[in-house]
Amino acid sequence: MLLLEGAQAGLNWITILNKRENYRQRFDGFDPHKIARYSDARIAQLLQDPGIVRNRLKIRSTRTNARAFLTVQEEFETFNDYIWQFVEGAPRQNAWKSMSQVPASTDESKIMSRDLKRRGFTFVGSTICYAFMQATGMVNDHLVSCFRYRTMVR
Repeated sequence: MLLLEGAQAGLNWITILNKRENYRQRFDGFDPHKIARYSDARIAQLLQDPGIVRNRLKIRSTRTNARAFLTVQEEFETFNDYIWQFVEGAPRQNAWKSMSQVPASTDESKIMSRDLKRRGFTFVGSTICYAFMQATGMVNDHLVSCFRYRTMVR
């Protein structure tokens, strides 16, 4: 998910959603062990692939981030154990009434971003981290009027 959030940076999210299956195929089912071993030749090959966003920095970041991911996994046993510490192990339940209230980043996403960067990750700014938190259920930003809001409250 973090790989896709980084690819989306500066682009419309629908662009990435439309290319999601291409990403899954090109990036070996998002297997960090395989991605961490990508050669420069493999990166160059991906840069020619119209099925994904062909941004050199974003594609190179997939290898960098896979390596950092594996290091975090070793230290914390699972990436899940590491990442959920930023919300103290439980989803944040917000109660927004309008989209204008939903932030682009929070103190937690800023802390997450700084820590990920310290650990060698790239394309993990605070806005990307907050989008990751939303997409993975770490925060519930559904409006209270949304039918999904109540199903997400724990």
